[in-house]
Amino acid sequence: MAQAVEEWYRQMPIITRSYLTAAVVTTVGCTLEYEIWRLVTNFLYFRKMDLDFLFHMFFLARYCKLLEENSFRGRTADFFYMLLFGATVLTGIVLIGGMIPYVSETFARILFLSNSLTFMMVYVWSKHNPFIHMSFLGLFTFTAAYLPWVLLGFSILVGSSTWVDLLGMIAGHVYYFLEDVYPRMTGRRPLKTPSFIKALFADDNVVVAQAPNAGVGVDDLRLR
Repeated sequence: MAQAVEEWYRQMPIITRSYLTAAVVTTVGCTLEYEIWRLVTNFLYFRKMDLDFLFHMFFLARYCKLLEENSFRGRTADFFYMLLFGATVLTGIVLIGGMIPYVSETFARILFLSNSLTFMMVYVWSKHNPFIHMSFLGLFTFTAAYLPWVLLGFSILVGSSTWVDLLGMIAGHVYYFLEDVYPRMTGRRPLKTPSFIKALFADDNVVVAQAPNAGVGVDDLRLR
């Protein structure tokens, strides 16, 4: 069992493995009242180790991995830049929202954006794979294009805050529009990865055509 878990962990691509490791270590450290949180950012702390934490670790491990191995295969620098862009957008939204009357108190209560960044990756993946058939806990089926909305509805049902999910959807849509829609409309790509970030990663420059149903099965969200 331990060997299987280790093999699964080692087979993850570098950014997915690094992000998952940092998130688990940070949350466990804070739960045990260590002060490791002082060394990391709010994008790595997932609060309490409860069911919500397990769900987000599942989303992080699966959708971060799927994006890195498929949509961003051979483009590690671009994937890292996507996460950096998302973190910047989320921070900007919270800072600006905190200055707007009537909603400033709501944004002031948003102290951690780890869930939002994870939800952004789910949103981007759903945009890249809109026709994949999925099942939510075996209760009903839908296409991946509706995955963010299904998860948003689930958050409402369990009484979780929907603000963090909505922020992730907003950041994901901004990225998707600027990276995929706007270039097709104008021929210009405003989110071109800076050269200094490309220099940090040794990409193999391989571009793989993704099949319409690649990456996930019908029972993707069914707990086993």
